[in-house]
Amino acid sequence: MNAEQYWNEFTEKYPDYKEMKYTAWAFGAEPDELAELVVSGRKTLTCSGLKLYEADAEPLPEMGEVSIVLNTSEEAVCVIETTKVYTVAFKDVDETIAYKEGEGDRTLAYWRQAHLEFFIPEYDTAGLIFNEEEIIVIEEFKKIYS
Repeated sequence: MNAEQYWNEFTEKYPDYKEMKYTAWAFGAEPDELAELVVSGRKTLTCSGLKLYEADAEPLPEMGEVSIVLNTSEEAVCVIETTKVYTVAFKDVDETIAYKEGEGDRTLAYWRQAHLEFFIPEYDTAGLIFNEEEIIVIEEFKKIYS
């Protein structure tokens, strides 16, 4: 089901959301796996590089925003609502953030390695250099429909 069809199905069941705007997107790395982690309730947080938002002239997420998470086939998987947005230096990410991101064994060591492997080439593609002082945007969310 595409995003529009999914939104219509969702708002039939939850009409309070009908007039809200939504975005539809897939996670940048491993979209299917990460979407399934959201559906399962294990993943309640995602992060992105602040400079990547700036390079794309993309606005930062905001509390209360509603999104449809897509898989690699651009099929809707679930609806999430952003509950908290804040920034932190990569080097200052803690165990709580790593755990809420829900990936791998949920440890800070796993999080750091996986995110270095993700951010370094992403920044390179954007003509930027990633280092551990970089500010990342943390977006916490709750799944509200799947």
